[in-house]
Amino acid sequence: MNNSQLDDSFLPNGWPEPDAIALDYSRRLKEFINGEIVANEGQISFERFMQMALYQPGLGYYSAGSRKFGKDGDFTTAPEISLLFSACIARQCEQVFELTGSNTILELGAGSGVMASDILSDLRRKSNMPDKYLILETSADLRDRQRLRLHNEHPDFIDRIHWLDNLPTEHFNGVILANEVLDAIPVNRIKLGKDDIQELMVGREFNEFCWQYRLAGNELMMEVDNRLGELKKYCPDGYVTEINCMIPAFIHSLSEVLGSGSILLLDYGYPRHEFYHTQRTEGTLVCHYRHRSHDNPFIYVGNQDITAFVDFTTVAQCGHDYGLDVKGYSSQAGFLMSMGIEEVIKEYGDDSKHKALRLSQQAGQLLLPGQMGEKFKVMALTRNLKTELDGFKLANNIHRL
Repeated sequence: MNNSQLDDSFLPNGWPEPDAIALDYSRRLKEFINGEIVANEGQISFERFMQMALYQPGLGYYSAGSRKFGKDGDFTTAPEISLLFSACIARQCEQVFELTGSNTILELGAGSGVMASDILSDLRRKSNMPDKYLILETSADLRDRQRLRLHNEHPDFIDRIHWLDNLPTEHFNGVILANEVLDAIPVNRIKLGKDDIQELMVGREFNEFCWQYRLAGNELMMEVDNRLGELKKYCPDGYVTEINCMIPAFIHSLSEVLGSGSILLLDYGYPRHEFYHTQRTEGTLVCHYRHRSHDNPFIYVGNQDITAFVDFTTVAQCGHDYGLDVKGYSSQAGFLMSMGIEEVIKEYGDDSKHKALRLSQQAGQLLLPGQMGEKFKVMALTRNLKTELDGFKLANNIHRL
């Protein structure tokens, strides 16, 4: 990794180019970020760059109007692959409804709205519709897409679906869902040297964004010590990785909201000893552009997703520190099998052999290790729930954290 320019001209051959409108959004966003760099003496943290690239109002990836999800977007999430995923989530919600006496769901970052719609469809089949379905969505564009989908698919329930700008101010009882939310929280990047720790910064060279370095500040150094600890001694010189300094505040905010119920976190990640494995020398940063994965965050800024894998040990520790119980940790495959995905296939495919076959193929994408089955994890943080959750009855790997 060096200071060489990494601009749009380095787009690999054969990759589709954004249209003129998307390119204009990207140009304006780059100008905005450049202004921030100039105002901060020539460089900003990668965390700040990622924040603006994804969430800058009106310009960032999740704030502008490009299509992000599904075959016509940049990546495909589990709910986009199959209704089986959401039906299994709905089953877990039903258990929490029974345990808490509250059948309210709060979804964080609902994307295209497909998971919300499929969860509601499944609960409707069983006459167990929630009293409220709350969606915390900061993107005006995504809100509009969610409203359109949910109005078309659940017109008689739309008055019980509410969009929020912030977390509820009163205690929430029920289920909080966060599917592929943690990976999009901005991260800091660091480089371990023999005698120091450097922070990867974003600067400008030849009028394009580039990597630069500075000695890590005291607060970041403390986070590195907290996360890596003794693991630092085994990492090779030049080891690059990510530190998500926003996770504690995120989990704290959820802990203050949850009165009784469960927070279900679904994302790709590792326990800490795997996240900071000595052979993972370039970190976990992943960018998504038109179903192509790569590690260059400076290509078409604002027109591609930027993510990092999740350190689930840190998530669990934060949950514990803020008074939550770490009730379960499993691979996606383990969770879906525990929730009876095979029964769900029969339930939804019993009227057609063709449909049953299609569902079985979709299940393979959700379950197989080479697909999403092991890469994605599920964690449950709870409060005031004494009963074990069904989603972890076959495989609960808390001991690996």
